[in-house]
Amino acid sequence: MNRVLIAALALSTVAAPVLSNPALADPALSLARPVVVELFTSQGCSSCPPADALLNELAGRKDVLALGFHVDYWDKLGWKDPLSTPGATARQHFYAAQFGRNEVYTPQMVIDGKRQAVGSNRGAVLEAIAQSEAKPAEPASTAPVAFAADGRSVSIGAGTGRGKVLVVRYLLKRTTEVQRGENAGKTAVDANGVEAIGNPAEWDGQRLDLPVEPVEAGHGLAVLVQGEDGRILGAAALPGAQS
Repeated sequence: MNRVLIAALALSTVAAPVLSNPALADPALSLARPVVVELFTSQGCSSCPPADALLNELAGRKDVLALGFHVDYWDKLGWKDPLSTPGATARQHFYAAQFGRNEVYTPQMVIDGKRQAVGSNRGAVLEAIAQSEAKPAEPASTAPVAFAADGRSVSIGAGTGRGKVLVVRYLLKRTTEVQRGENAGKTAVDANGVEAIGNPAEWDGQRLDLPVEPVEAGHGLAVLVQGEDGRILGAAALPGAQS
């Protein structure tokens, strides 16, 4: 299966596609975007299933982009999570530094890159999402993101902020019979499990157009713009058909 995230990436501007969001036609318009919720979890963690269930629920909300980052530091403790990646662990350490923490833990949810909560604490997570929706970033520091109608390119509109462009490929759903470790004998049901994350470009406030590879059935593709302080400035997702 082809897992290449971006085909023939060109950092120069390409021909403007037909966009799925009209806000990009006018840089002065802000783009309503989903709240990005990232769960750091592991199939080997006995306290993670409630957080995984909550992420499954959030994945069904139109106002939320839910992503499951499966860390790899649990893999040596009895069960190797098939969704675990070193990139997920590295991203969690990035957030630990942003939040002034000396250690990482599971399950952890990070909301819009600026708030964090224990992933199984439903009330705290829902409150953080509500706070992000009530107090979005200033329009001048947002990066409107939209996919072309054919799903083969993505555009990031003009603004005054700066940030990294992150391309995230994820599996819409995976069911795993856990054989060993703390959750031995249980069935793990994981939504939007991140398979790979890449940083193909930097956004400097100018409109940026990038080609992307079409989404395969059963997978999704998300593009995020993240500021140096960790805040999510823009986000959009393009889910493929269910396999």
